[in-house]
Amino acid sequence: MPEHNLQVVLASRPTGRPSPANFNVVQAPVPAPGTGEVLLKIRYLSLDPYMRGRMSDAKSYAAPVGIGQVMEGGTVAEVIESRHPDFAVGDIVLSHSGWQSHAVSDGTGLRKLDPEAAPVTTALGVLGMPGFTAYAGLLTIAQPKPGETVVVAAASGPVGSAVGQIARLKGARAVGIAGGADKCAVVKDAFGFDAAIDHRSPTFAEELRAACPNGIDVYFENVGGAVWDAVFPLLNPFARIPVCGLVAQYNSTGPFEGPDRLPILMRDILTKSLLIRGFIQREFVDQRPAFYRDMAQWIADGRVRYKEDIVQGLESAPDAFIGLLEGRNFGKLIVQVS
Repeated sequence: MPEHNLQVVLASRPTGRPSPANFNVVQAPVPAPGTGEVLLKIRYLSLDPYMRGRMSDAKSYAAPVGIGQVMEGGTVAEVIESRHPDFAVGDIVLSHSGWQSHAVSDGTGLRKLDPEAAPVTTALGVLGMPGFTAYAGLLTIAQPKPGETVVVAAASGPVGSAVGQIARLKGARAVGIAGGADKCAVVKDAFGFDAAIDHRSPTFAEELRAACPNGIDVYFENVGGAVWDAVFPLLNPFARIPVCGLVAQYNSTGPFEGPDRLPILMRDILTKSLLIRGFIQREFVDQRPAFYRDMAQWIADGRVRYKEDIVQGLESAPDAFIGLLEGRNFGKLIVQVS
């Protein structure tokens, strides 16, 4: 039996940018599984932008993490003790066990993974929630057509990179936006986008316009902020905008600076017949079987590629998460817990 359960708990709610002081690393007893339960040893933890919202007690689509509670998150785990008829010791499962080294589960929500079919870390990225977010949001809301221009922000990340690659599979032209020359090179050379634009460039808006000579038909929104400002004037009539995330705004406090641009936005929604649709991936749960089938095949065929950024040790999770919100990661950010 393990000696202790290492946990990262929420110590305080951040105001603006999270800091290491908002987290505590603690040791707790290893939980004992009861009848119908399994004990999990966490192997990998997924770090994702949505977790910033869980640190806040502002009204949202999901309940916040309580002060002193384990930070939530998706995990890949190994069953090390089982009192459940459907799970055996040694099974590798996808779970939602949070930022800790061990957890007990009654089996609800666990999904067995086959390490021979794909690296188990992909269940947290391209074959998991981020990949499904790209698949469902793009194909259900945006419905890209051959010859259209699809633009996606955070294009080197797990959601954005999948969006662009799926768009190209559907015959569309993919333009990715990323931060820095290295990320832009990967977006274009490894992920096969038609163009990649650096949002840090002083001429970003002009470069984006040049990369989209026929305007933008689909904009997959992951960021907001200055990227949206550059995209908005280029939107074509009947453009579709799935809104997946607004990372540039997650650490904001108080009212936004600058003039009220809502009247301009509403005018263009009306006159250009724009579709702006926010979504949470779980809305499309019925599409998961099709996603697992299609994405697994695309990966096997080499038509979809992915990049992972793996950091070592649960104690590294707070700093890695803060870096994620600042764009320091390069690919799907994962913590190797054990």
